[in-house]
Amino acid sequence: MTEPNAQTAFTYTIVDVARLMRRVFDRRSMHLGLTRAQWRAMHYIRLHPGLNQTELAETLDLEAIAVGRVVDRLVKDGYVERREDPTDRRRWQLHPAGKFDEMIESINRIAGALTEQMFAGIAPDQVAASHEVFEKIKATLLELDLAGRNGKR
Repeated sequence: MTEPNAQTAFTYTIVDVARLMRRVFDRRSMHLGLTRAQWRAMHYIRLHPGLNQTELAETLDLEAIAVGRVVDRLVKDGYVERREDPTDRRRWQLHPAGKFDEMIESINRIAGALTEQMFAGIAPDQVAASHEVFEKIKATLLELDLAGRNGKR
């Protein structure tokens, strides 16, 4: 059996790190009563108030029906409200509602503590260099994704 090259090993490490981050965060945030899809939806609604469910589904990489259920629950629990889209009455825009800020603060506290622990012992210049590498990888993947959507490989 051949050994994986450095790029392949790096790719597997990225996947493992993302999985472990999700697992630890999920465990630490369980008491909040939100699913991962719900807190991710809240995160994007906070960043982009007024986005619609189709945009949210694409961002979360979920089917529209699944996002509909997530949003239904967030509306029911008082975190999100749907507002008519002034340009298309068939669509609804998503906005933070009543209890949203309080929950986001709780989520951010957990995420902040986890981030501090994850990066403990890593020099700021190493973090900056790694971030630059990841941004380049992300840009390349976005280009490849766009090309794939346009029928190119």
